[in-house]
Amino acid sequence: MNRARQTEAMLKALAEPQRVAILRLVRSRELKAGEIASHFRTTRSGISQHLRVLTTAGILSQRRQGTCRLYQLRLEAYGQLKAFLDGFWEQSLARLKSEAEMESKRKRNR
Repeated sequence: MNRARQTEAMLKALAEPQRVAILRLVRSRELKAGEIASHFRTTRSGISQHLRVLTTAGILSQRRQGTCRLYQLRLEAYGQLKAFLDGFWEQSLARLKSEAEMESKRKRNR
């Protein structure tokens, strides 16, 4: 999957509030699926579906430990999303700077 499509898949995966809440849980430590599910009122199968979407989108990594599945935020995916969103921020700042400079010139020419 190319980078643009992967970013699009990640953004679609994050459109669901429970998936964002899952990321908050696993951003700093690896957790078992059951531990993640215990934080929600949703069924375990519902949480499993969310975990599958996040894993397929490349946001989470999954590994097996015996009969358990452990999930963790993929730092590469986080970096990719951050870079994508920073691009919007940088464009907005550049536009703001340009507008401020034009306004300053207008004021000086009065």
